[in-house]
Amino acid sequence: MNDGSNKTPRKMEESHKSIAGSSPAVRPTGWKKFLSKRWVFPAAYMAAAAIIVTILWMNSGTSSKDPGAVPGLTGVESEAAAEGQSSPAATAVMANGETLRWPVNKMEDMTTIVPFYDATAPVQEREAAMVEYNSTFSAHMATDLARKDAKSFDVLAALSGKVTVAGQTPTNGYEVQIEHPQGLVTVYQSLTDLKVQVGDEIEQGDVIASAGQSELEPQEVVHVHFEVLNNGLSVNPSTLIKAAK
Repeated sequence: MNDGSNKTPRKMEESHKSIAGSSPAVRPTGWKKFLSKRWVFPAAYMAAAAIIVTILWMNSGTSSKDPGAVPGLTGVESEAAAEGQSSPAATAVMANGETLRWPVNKMEDMTTIVPFYDATAPVQEREAAMVEYNSTFSAHMATDLARKDAKSFDVLAALSGKVTVAGQTPTNGYEVQIEHPQGLVTVYQSLTDLKVQVGDEIEQGDVIASAGQSELEPQEVVHVHFEVLNNGLSVNPSTLIKAAK
């Protein structure tokens, strides 16, 4: 009895073993075998890096071919200069019949030491309209005027309006801003000896300060930094003054 009862479990165990041994082994697919190789992932990283480098090279090549590009001028600064240059045309004639004038008494006694940055000008002229400060180049969105004899001179209001800024800045010397009708604002920097204060109503031709210098442009002689804004965007003042003549 005992011998017969012991045979049955052993046969069942042997039967299970035979079944397990006869089942085919699970083999990895071709894709898994490929991924298991040590060189696959390093090669994939290198390929991805090559693609990224190629895209960056293509983008840099495109920007360098831009006819408006200037050495030392970043893409953001180029866009800012273009926006200022392409701002909506400001009218040269105010509601009271005034026309924009230069902020000096006699323009024939003056010279332009740093011109307004014109994105459509030749490369040499655009390079002359760049300002370097702390190893950074920026487009000069104003006109800097100085006397030919390098002497000091009175700075005049280019249009009648209300003084909204009159004080010292960290890098631009003393500054005056005057608001005018039709969204125009005139900005005067590198000043000394201010004659006006915020809230003053100014007539065209009034003396608002004396010409001076600034930390931003220390290499320049005594001058006035004159900027015109049309609804917040810089406009070449010479275009408005010429249009008024």
